[in-house]
Amino acid sequence: MTAIGAHWQFWAALAAIFAAVTAILAKVGVDEVNPDYATFLRTLVVVAVLGAMLFIRDTPRDGVTVRSVVFLTLSGLATGASWVCYFRALKIGNAAQVAPVDKLSVVLVAVFAAVFLGEKLPLLGWLGVSLIAAGAALVALA
Repeated sequence: MTAIGAHWQFWAALAAIFAAVTAILAKVGVDEVNPDYATFLRTLVVVAVLGAMLFIRDTPRDGVTVRSVVFLTLSGLATGASWVCYFRALKIGNAAQVAPVDKLSVVLVAVFAAVFLGEKLPLLGWLGVSLIAAGAALVALA
């Protein structure tokens, strides 16, 4: 029997829970603050916590290549752009509408993974992706 922490589903579910809590906390936090400052403050917290985790766990840096640094840097830039846009949307919109539209990223990841990475989803998977898109659209239009 393997530990629950060894399954990707466990970590993905935790990510979803934390993303939901993040949206609620961010909506309250950005209420009286410039969204760019809110994003900056949130980023500082993330950097501090992850830095502490790496220091405490003495995490090895095996496998770090120029290619991985380039792609992780690009990923970081995309994350920053996403956060800036997300906080601006939260500043002017309802969290219950902003978050589902933000989660259209799930749909885009499936499409991009198929096009750029050659990943394949079965028909049932594409049906699920389509339902996510439809659900986000319905919530956004409500």
